[in-house]
Amino acid sequence: MTRFPYDQFAKDYLKELLQPLGQVETSRKVTAEIREIDVYFAPSPPSTSDKIELGLLGKFAAEPALIEPFRNAATVSEIRSCINKLFDIFADLKRQTKGDKKRITESELPRLWIFSPTASESILDGFRTSLDEENWGVGVHFLGDYLRTAIVIIHKLPCTAETLWLRILGKGRVQQQAIDELEALPQNNLLRSKAIDLLLSLKTTLELNQNIDKEDRDLIMRLSPIYEQKLAEAKQEGIREGIQEGIQEGIQEGIQAERRTVIENLLRVRFGSLDAELRRIIKPLLALSPEEFTPLLLQLSQEELLNRFN
Repeated sequence: MTRFPYDQFAKDYLKELLQPLGQVETSRKVTAEIREIDVYFAPSPPSTSDKIELGLLGKFAAEPALIEPFRNAATVSEIRSCINKLFDIFADLKRQTKGDKKRITESELPRLWIFSPTASESILDGFRTSLDEENWGVGVHFLGDYLRTAIVIIHKLPCTAETLWLRILGKGRVQQQAIDELEALPQNNLLRSKAIDLLLSLKTTLELNQNIDKEDRDLIMRLSPIYEQKLAEAKQEGIREGIQEGIQEGIQEGIQAERRTVIENLLRVRFGSLDAELRRIIKPLLALSPEEFTPLLLQLSQEELLNRFN
């Protein structure tokens, strides 16, 4: 199974969640060479950003950020590649501020968040990571201060509402547990709706791929009941709309039938019977309101009516 479907899902998912908080770019190109950052985020001023609760992910979004999500455990070379992108961004920012004769501070530099389902102790030791459980809890491993990088191990995050939006990007049992919690959120939760729609889009993409592994099949099976429920809801909504449209059409047809009866009766009273010529003017008379056609039928002669409406 290639990384692409999950990579695209993660980009779309993070963009939908973070967009209310600031400017989000996906697949941002780095000028040093042909490289792309999965998600580049710049927070909006507090007064302009929407108030949404993203828990730990929202805490990451309190400052400029590069986000690199991995479906499978990030390797040493992949982590190095992410750090290279971060340094390229640092260089870009320095060039931009140099022309303006401004000096960018450390706090203004973006931080790199690498989302990995798991990470071995040897990798964590090799990058000399450390925890700050008091401020960030477990699962968030920081590199040296000046590297401005953290490896977020999704499967080590506690199963709390605070970490839900991150655990959706996990895999296997961790992701399925997060999907259970997502389903349990109130139906009117906008983030719930967006996340489910994106997960169902991922399900469709996976089903089109012929070479899927057991984890992909398990995810498809987990999402299938949600898909069926959404389908049933859409059908019910369609039925309700159809009934409403039918009622409206029925009312209009009833009004038209009533008007036709009134017009035919007035014509019979005035002229004794309805010949073929008089029947031809009924349709144009129906386009008028009763206030408009009643005085015409009572006042005009048959010849005048025929001339006017033929």
